Order: sequence, then structure tokens, then C-alpha cells
Amino acid sequence: MGVEGFWDSPDSARKTIAESTRLKRSYEPLVAFRKKLDDAEAMLELLGESGDEERSLYETELEEQVAAMAGEIDRLEITSFLSGPHDHANAIMSIHSGAGGTESCDWAEMLFRMYGRWAERVGYTVEVQDLQEGEEAGISRVTFRIVGDNAYGYTKAERGVHRLVRISPFDSNQRRHTSFCAVDVIAEIDDDIEVDIQDDDLRVDTYRSSGKGGQHVNKTDSAVRLTHLPTGIVVACQNERSQIKNKATAMRLLKSRVYEKMQDEKRVEMEKFYGEKGEMGWGNQIRSYVFQPYQMVKDLRTGKETGNVQEVMDGGIDDFIHAWLRAGCPSARNKEAAVEN
Repeated sequence: MGVEGFWDSPDSARKTIAESTRLKRSYEPLVAFRKKLDDAEAMLELLGESGDEERSLYETELEEQVAAMAGEIDRLEITSFLSGPHDHANAIMSIHSGAGGTESCDWAEMLFRMYGRWAERVGYTVEVQDLQEGEEAGISRVTFRIVGDNAYGYTKAERGVHRLVRISPFDSNQRRHTSFCAVDVIAEIDDDIEVDIQDDDLRVDTYRSSGKGGQHVNKTDSAVRLTHLPTGIVVACQNERSQIKNKATAMRLLKSRVYEKMQDEKRVEMEKFYGEKGEMGWGNQIRSYVFQPYQMVKDLRTGKETGNVQEVMDGGIDDFIHAWLRAGCPSARNKEAAVEN
């Protein structure tokens, strides 16, 4: 950053500064933890040189310090698994309701709320890009952006089919229903990554936003839908009043999806993506949420389970994400292999 001419290209300079800041955030916690470890070792030496009365005080303080460090090293270990090329990036999540009509649409809205509460807990922000409401209740589909460090690294664990079992509030006979929703997650790629999308390969459709109304939102064709003809990928954005802004956002989303498809085609043999997710079918669920006749949320990939359904639906999904990173993430397996070697 101190090199002459660094600011001659402001865009390049901003990217370098952003990368520098990200790397600092990665290693500074490790440096701080090493300092705490040195302090704990120094205190341990004092214990051997202290009298009985002082020893008791030092032991209590050391136990408290070590207990706090145990939780911290657990977080550092989880972060070390996020070594993929795009794990540090923002995430773009999509939720699609499955067969089941209103029941599945309601389940999609519950999942959307769960991820929103989780993002709030960890300090991320959520930006809705496209939302299609259900005919009677809930949402048919939603695409939203989660902004924050390592957002994709964590949320990629949620990619798959999620199953709900409960007594349906929409069934007058109070029967138990099973509903499915598919969750897809891609990384928001940087603008400097080359993804060749020709204008001739695009179909651009504009339409009126389907929001709650207002002085502008439903009066102009501000919403944009892009269809990539070679792959059949369709993206849409309607959260801005400006059609130009919506098209720019939709184009970034399309590039991310095309890039993800290219990467998936290169690593078909790996379990990182479709090996676990399947083909968005309703027999490939990764997690079950049972509300009745008993309460249980179980991840079918790792075996992690909990009976505190309400905590999970309020965004308490870190345990499931961490278990997947430890047991099923290729980055974690590569780390274990490196340690063995």
C-alpha cells in the first residue's frame, strides 16, 4: 500500500485494502490467543512459586481464564476449516417451497425467518433480492443475500432439502403433514472473476414488482428477470426502485450462478456440493425438523440432533453448521490429512 502509484487505480487499491483487512481479521485473533496462552503459562509458573494463600487466588483466576480460552479455541478451529477459495465471500441463498401447496409455502417462510435470525445473531445483514409470496400464506420462493465475513463458508452447510413434520395449522382435521423446501447457496463472486456471458445468450424480461405497494414500486416495470439461454439459469431482482439497479444486481447474481455451475461441473466427483444435496429432489433431505408427535431436529449427514426445536427456529443452527464443517467439509478433511502427514 506504500508503493508509489498504489492509488493510481482506485478500484484496484480498494480491493487490495479489502483483502488486507480480511487477512488481518483472520490472523489477529490467533495473535491475541497466543498472548493469552503466554499469560496463562506465566501464571502457571507463579503457582509453583506462591504460598498457599496466593496459590488459591491464582488457581481460581487461571481456571476462569482457561475456561474462556476453551470456547475461543473452538471458534478458531471452526474458522480454520473455512479455507475454500470463496468461503470468505458473501452468500446468496435461495429457498424454494416443494410439493404441498400452502403448507410448504409456510415452511419456506419459517426457514427464511430462521436464517434471518441466525444472520442477526452472528452480525450479518440480509438483503432480499427476489420474493414470491404464496397464494394463501407463506412464500413460494425467496432469494436473499447474506453479507458478512465467511458468510458463504458457513451457509454452504445448509445447501439441500429440509423436511418439516408437524400438525398442520391449515388442516381443519389436525392431521400430521410432511413438507419439503430446497435451500440453495452460492458464493457472491468478485467482479474481477471472468465469467463470459454474451448479450445474445441473455433474455431480459421486465415486470412490475410484487411488493406491498406504495407511490412507485408497483407503477413501473422496475423488476428484472434474466434468463441465461445456454444453461437455462433464471435470476430475478425487484428490491430496488430503479430498473438499472435491479438489472445490475441480477447480473451479479447470474454470474455467480453460472460460475457455480462451472465449478460444479469440474468437481462432480467431490461430495462438496451435489454429492450431498442431490438433484433438488424430495428424497434427499439433509435435515429433518419434527414438531409432532415429539420434538427433534436432526441433521442426517452428521447425526447431530437436538430437542430444542424453538431455539433452532430462532436461528440457533451453529451447532449443525459446525458439525458439518468438522465431519463433512472437504476443507476439514484436508486439514486432518495434513496433520496426519
